[in-house]
Amino acid sequence: MPRGTLEVILTSANHLHNSDFFGKMDPYVILTYRTQEHRSSVAKGAGSKPRWNESFLFTVSDSVSELSLRLMDKDTLTKDDFLGETRINLEPVFDVGSIPESSYNVVKDQNYCGEVKVALTFNPERGYGEE
Repeated sequence: MPRGTLEVILTSANHLHNSDFFGKMDPYVILTYRTQEHRSSVAKGAGSKPRWNESFLFTVSDSVSELSLRLMDKDTLTKDDFLGETRINLEPVFDVGSIPESSYNVVKDQNYCGEVKVALTFNPERGYGEE
């Protein structure tokens, strides 16, 4: 069971389906690991190709091995639009320590609707697994 800190670097997204009829989308991402949740900044007017270059830290203390990213479009007068989501299996990063920036498909209603780029690093707790 891994214990330590997971760093998620949210870089960018591409080919997002535009949910705004007027103007460009203002995308942001809600990152969730277990009960921990972080929210990226809003990429104002970035449309279907937002860039964030933001880093988020999560505490890993059990065997949950999935990170959820929900992409949203910030709206002023109405409820924010759900653009799609991706779920990332964390087992590989727990095994090797880091995964360079990779693209993950964003899906909504089982349909491809873009991709998000993320880099992952896992820093095990010191002394964990050492006797």
